[in-house]
Amino acid sequence: MSNLSSTADEILACARTLVMAGGYNGFSYADIAAVVGIRKASIHHHFPNKVDLVRTLLARYREEAVTGIAELERHVTDAFEQLRAYVGYWETCITTASAPFCICALLANELPVLPEEVAQEVRAHFRALSAWLTSVMERGARQGRLRLTGTPRAEAEAFMATVHGAMLSARAYGDPKMFAVIATPLLDRLASRP
Repeated sequence: MSNLSSTADEILACARTLVMAGGYNGFSYADIAAVVGIRKASIHHHFPNKVDLVRTLLARYREEAVTGIAELERHVTDAFEQLRAYVGYWETCITTASAPFCICALLANELPVLPEEVAQEVRAHFRALSAWLTSVMERGARQGRLRLTGTPRAEAEAFMATVHGAMLSARAYGDPKMFAVIATPLLDRLASRP
């Protein structure tokens, strides 16, 4: 890996941490420069402005999500187990504080004040996640593994909202266990009873 790309990666990793802590407007290039140990001009060399930086961060985050979902699809064929694995992923991230919140869910709260280029990335993440969850709900209903009370799309949206809400509750209470308190009954409700 070249020094330039490793510097850009360090900048992106720092920006991710700072966005998680304070949102889009909660950090500046000066904050990144202090953490990474470089001049602000170096950050501008890689990312001319904050919009470019956060847009790149979100595009990379979305790529990671697509890769993770593709891996899950390859290794787990059962729809219910896919949902359980997805919830388990976030439970682990929240418990270990490695990724205590979906960065796109966090920024969705700021959509009215986000630059449009950043808002587009956030919306694209939600659309992609919704499409995947809808396909899981459809497949699970066909497999007899999921018990849906609404359309697959409505169930997917409710599932996504509940998982994101569980993240928010865990953060609000300062208790990672709150995530499972909310997410486990969601899985129980969807599980098909023999």
